[in-house]
Amino acid sequence: MELQGKRIVLGISGGIAAYKAAELTRLLGKAGATVQVVMTEGATHFVTPVTFQALSGRTVYTDQWDGRVANNMAHIDLSREADLILVAPASADFLAKVAHGLADDLLTTMVLARDCPLLAAPAMNKQMWENPATQRNVATLTVDGVTLLGPGCGEQACGETGDGRMLEPEEILEDLIAFLQPKLLAGKKMLITAGPTFEAIDPVRGITNLSSGKMGFAVARAAREAGAEVTLVCGPVSQPTPRGVTRIDVTGALEMHAAVMVRAASQDVFVGVAAVADYRPTTAAEHKIKKDGGAAPVITLVQNPDILGEVAALPNPPLCVGFAAESRNLAEYAQKKRLAKKIPLIAGNLIQHGFGGEDNTLVLFDEAGQTPLQPGPKIDLARALVGHIARLLTQR
Repeated sequence: MELQGKRIVLGISGGIAAYKAAELTRLLGKAGATVQVVMTEGATHFVTPVTFQALSGRTVYTDQWDGRVANNMAHIDLSREADLILVAPASADFLAKVAHGLADDLLTTMVLARDCPLLAAPAMNKQMWENPATQRNVATLTVDGVTLLGPGCGEQACGETGDGRMLEPEEILEDLIAFLQPKLLAGKKMLITAGPTFEAIDPVRGITNLSSGKMGFAVARAAREAGAEVTLVCGPVSQPTPRGVTRIDVTGALEMHAAVMVRAASQDVFVGVAAVADYRPTTAAEHKIKKDGGAAPVITLVQNPDILGEVAALPNPPLCVGFAAESRNLAEYAQKKRLAKKIPLIAGNLIQHGFGGEDNTLVLFDEAGQTPLQPGPKIDLARALVGHIARLLTQR
């Protein structure tokens, strides 16, 4: 319920992508928002108002002269009740009208009369998007403070492929939630590790662990929401990349170490969430080790590099944050790790309280002591962690 209590006017302009707005309406409502739909006359040729009335549970407005509004000023009343206006799809015609202050229907009149933020998800043919007139309008809208979500690149209804495709409803929802988060890390660069590492024994076997990467990916999403430029170095996981995050895939600890160390000095914050294997086999067999009935193979291990420790030891290190996943004695082991690595903050959890799951229980350990966070979804904990990191940055 990340949009609980938010009042959103969803504007729908004419275009085939209007069918996606039905799923977007459902997702916004599921996230806790109150959704008021306003459609242009063109939009009603693609999807009917009845569809959106059923999905939003509210009257859909299409006419500037709708007599159901007591004062006949729907363009004023609807915008004043809204926390924001989201137009999806936003056609080339709609963008042009708004860029030039034109208001000849309910949606454009409401947008012109608004006193709340405007977000728009463009949707049009690639040639229409690339047309110089559209690009001039987009530049004007950006200067005027309108936030554009997308467009994406892909197959279009006309059969062509390119820029101009409306973002998927899930992508728009993620961008909308990010828009509403405080920009505590605006202008900052953050490097994050996530997931397990896989240390090969032979081409098909290796040493690894049960880390899902979900906590690290949640931290990456929360940092991006807070305005940071985020790079995520992750081991072998199947998590989708958070929007706006640069992802670097690695396999073993040595690869992760190399990917981190080449970037760490230019970062403002480094967060080591990854469950990096402490040891790796000295050598990996070239071919699959066969069971031949003899003695079991002997695997000699060597210690992996301490990535977090090496970043913290740089001449001008970023603010370093570690993670401690323990099975017991959390406070003792987490503070011991923090002091040994000489870092300002460690987030600790017991593995039985969230390892691999959707929820977690975190305790933050720093010089002031320990701060337990309210147990809950990992994204909520990640946002709380990002807030704590932002406060520490102000103290440096």
